[in-house]
Amino acid sequence: MYAHSECQHFNIVLLSIVSEMDLTDFDADQRLLALPGTSLVVFTSVGCGSCRTARAQLPEMQLPINQLCWIDAGNNGGLVERYEIFHLPALFVVHDGAFYGELKSRLSEGELAHHIRLALTREPDELP
Repeated sequence: MYAHSECQHFNIVLLSIVSEMDLTDFDADQRLLALPGTSLVVFTSVGCGSCRTARAQLPEMQLPINQLCWIDAGNNGGLVERYEIFHLPALFVVHDGAFYGELKSRLSEGELAHHIRLALTREPDELP
């Protein structure tokens, strides 16, 4: 008999409730304009170590977003030019088709959530 026979063990698997999608030069504008709610748009590259970290960590974070949109900077030069990407990963906020700008934040759940909320208080603009 176990001393803690009333204890139960559960295997808990945390799954992201945020939808994820890959955007390209060909469909990014159309899809971002049509998406409801808040989207975190993240430019990454296969050879970037920080990008791999972002790919692994962002889907697991509890952020005030409805979808996570990935753009491969190496394959989508048109978007890289229009969004003026100079470093990776680069994160942007889009809400109901309106552009709220780039996030200057570390990949920390609390800091990112704060900066997303802060971005949404700014005056929106059109997509680049």
